[in-house]
Amino acid sequence: MTNIYVVFRGQEEGRSIRHILMKNGFSVAGVSMSGSQLLQQIEEVPDPIVVCGYKLPDMLYQELWEYLPEDALMLLLAPAGRVGEYDENGITCLSMPLKIHALLDALRAMVEQVEWRRRKRRQRPKVRAAADDEVLGKAKAFLQENRGMSEAEAHAYLQKCSMNSGTGLVEVAKMVLTLGLQ
Repeated sequence: MTNIYVVFRGQEEGRSIRHILMKNGFSVAGVSMSGSQLLQQIEEVPDPIVVCGYKLPDMLYQELWEYLPEDALMLLLAPAGRVGEYDENGITCLSMPLKIHALLDALRAMVEQVEWRRRKRRQRPKVRAAADDEVLGKAKAFLQENRGMSEAEAHAYLQKCSMNSGTGLVEVAKMVLTLGLQ
């Protein structure tokens, strides 16, 4: 699920945008009336999308952008004469008065971008800690010496035990070492 937050100076503007988004299938996680209120809401939220006006009661959009997490995206709704001023990577700008189809299209593109990022993160190989690699190496060496397995067979054995038991590979290696040394 994508975390969409709406922040506008006026309560009615924020509610209107939220209503439009929800009516068109988007899930809005929160509506705020100030930048600081928004920042409290999204403190631990991964990949937030912020829909906001260019001027909030406590800060301008640029200051809010600086405080947002690195993985955040912003959909800025700004006066028509100022749209060209907002050229920042990660910020999409739409001119006011707002065309609903343009808002929805921009938000769909941003949601797709967030989902793409998440897929990429999941595809990255996980990096093990050096201590975990050491435990795995010791368990494989133990199996090689005491069970006559090759390094590849020892690794496959640990993986199979891990999958069959639903336990992590490092935990299985620790069990092998614990049980084997007794």
